[in-house]
Amino acid sequence: MPDQNTLLVTGASGHLGRRVLELLLEANAGKMIATTRNPEGLADFAARGVEVREADFDDPAGLANAFRGADRLLLISTDATDIPGRRLQQHLNAASAAKEAGVSHIVYTSLISPEPGSPVLLAPDHWGTESALAESGMGYTSLRNNVYMEMLIDVLEQAKKTGIVASATGDGKIAHVTREDCARTAAAALASSFEGTRVLDVTGPAAYSYAELTAIMAKLLGQPVTYMPLTLDALIDGMVAAGLPRPAAEAYASFDAGIAQGKMNVVSSTVQDLTGRAPTSVVDFLSEFAG
Repeated sequence: MPDQNTLLVTGASGHLGRRVLELLLEANAGKMIATTRNPEGLADFAARGVEVREADFDDPAGLANAFRGADRLLLISTDATDIPGRRLQQHLNAASAAKEAGVSHIVYTSLISPEPGSPVLLAPDHWGTESALAESGMGYTSLRNNVYMEMLIDVLEQAKKTGIVASATGDGKIAHVTREDCARTAAAALASSFEGTRVLDVTGPAAYSYAELTAIMAKLLGQPVTYMPLTLDALIDGMVAAGLPRPAAEAYASFDAGIAQGKMNVVSSTVQDLTGRAPTSVVDFLSEFAG
């Protein structure tokens, strides 16, 4: 049997990174490296044999050393949105360092439909990263994750309290996917033997409009729930009035604009194909929170 690859997970202190590490350990996937800005936060994984290294995506000089010895690397997109262009630069730093370190394959957590023209404000960062990977000469798997189903928990809570679901998504549909399914898919892609280049949509099993999601929530809650369509400006103003900074409100609202334009109306079999298990449905997921 050939030696197993050494697998590296970046951003390993985050929710997604920690879950991927857990899944890889459960699968006995081989030697693992985890990088993070806060190594002390991964002491529990270090105790289980994961090599934990400090890595700062704003320090390109140190990244190649942090990635040294890895065969396959999971590049989890960062949350650096405080300075325009910072997140894309971090991703470019990571891709360049991975190539310098001899990494043969990168698995990247991208965004559904990030092509130019998307109204989603985060899309250019993901498109820029995908473009850099395509030009790098390395093998890569781009996992275009749809919006996390966990975002619907707050929507369900508001429906329970107010009897209203409001959005600026129009008739657009979205195939929400759970963070767990994204983690399982990322772990499977990282541990796989695929060496070429591929772009995969990662979605839930069905796409729904927010009017349809409202009907699902009403049934689960056993109470009337009304769908209230909003304009994009009204949605942004409402979030600002609730205390959210306007730039953050505009970023969140841009997802509604993307849904309205059909950018998230994508259903794929990727989760099933890579993990062997079907993705969780909206009904099954929300049933746990409807009580």
